[in-house]
Amino acid sequence: MNLSDPSRQSGSSTTVEVVNPPSSPFPPDVEQSITSSSTNGVDPFNLRNGLQTEQQLSEIRHRKAGKGVLKYHKGQNELINSLLKPMQVHTEDAKIEEDNNRLPVKIAIYASMAANVGLCILQMYAAISSGSLSLLATGIDSVFDMGSNFVLWWIHRKSKSLDVNKWPVGGARLENIGNIIYGFLMGAVNLVVMVESVRDIIAHNSDSSTNSFHLPSIIAVAAALCVKFLLFLYCTSLRKSSSQVYVLWEDHRNDIFLNGFGVLMSAGGSKLVWWLDPTGALVIGIGILLSWGRTVFREFELLAGKSAPREFLNFLTYNAATFRDDIEKVDTVRAYHSGPDYFVEIDIVMSSDTPLWKAHDVSQALQDRIEALPNVERAFVHVDHEATHAPEHRKAV
Repeated sequence: MNLSDPSRQSGSSTTVEVVNPPSSPFPPDVEQSITSSSTNGVDPFNLRNGLQTEQQLSEIRHRKAGKGVLKYHKGQNELINSLLKPMQVHTEDAKIEEDNNRLPVKIAIYASMAANVGLCILQMYAAISSGSLSLLATGIDSVFDMGSNFVLWWIHRKSKSLDVNKWPVGGARLENIGNIIYGFLMGAVNLVVMVESVRDIIAHNSDSSTNSFHLPSIIAVAAALCVKFLLFLYCTSLRKSSSQVYVLWEDHRNDIFLNGFGVLMSAGGSKLVWWLDPTGALVIGIGILLSWGRTVFREFELLAGKSAPREFLNFLTYNAATFRDDIEKVDTVRAYHSGPDYFVEIDIVMSSDTPLWKAHDVSQALQDRIEALPNVERAFVHVDHEATHAPEHRKAV
């Protein structure tokens, strides 16, 4: 079984022959024997033989041109250790991490919301009082930052309270939809700023080679820049703990560059040459369009059903293959986005002599174990008695 085989992508129908591990020490009933073989310290595919020790890694590190080989072996070690860790341990680790990060995540979210309200007022004052197009572009971005924070916070709360009878799959996709809508609104407003910048460059009729310098505006935006930098540092360590914090981290990161560039171009238009200010606004507008365009594209990918990473598919394949002795083969493994989390489909093969109750209980136990994993929204396990048929769940053309 080659766990690094690229063919094990989403939708692959390659059959995996299962090498049955030694008998479980538990009684034979399903309720007590649903744990995977790795839970009991069993390694049926001898994956541990592929682990590289620290000494071996050190030797590779000192070889000429060994950097790529070292990176490969470190990745293989991480993959093997992940596969050998039981699914329930992954689930427990995720719950512990979530509990530990619950308060820091709340602080990151509410601190960002409060800061964006204050910075929005500060930056709009700077833009209006100075008349600088560069500062106006950063001010509009701050208005949308504040609005997006509140909208995403409201959508996140709303998604937890949807009527399951009306919305059976839940409200997780509301966050993706909210990001897409906000991305288009952000793009429309920035197009207006870009058009005004181009018009100012073309129609400039002032005899002065520079614009007037407004020190309070520069100080206001510089203060906003410092606050954004502190929030960026705080969110950096938490960005993988929450999708909301990840969006905030990206927002703070982008604002550091936008605000810094806006201050420089506004000051340059006042001290060096006038056209630096509208040019800065134009560049900022293009940068925001590209950033939000990337975000919208990524959100469309999640809604359209993008495949899970190969490492996650390998993890699912291995754990399904070693889940129970009754599972003879793993026919098909698919995992794909349907919003921010994954939908998982697994086809397993059991003996045609397996009683219905056992086939049901084994597949249900596997399904429950997979659904308990972090980032998995739903799992579907299909049981068959042979693997020679066409791939399941495909529409005939």
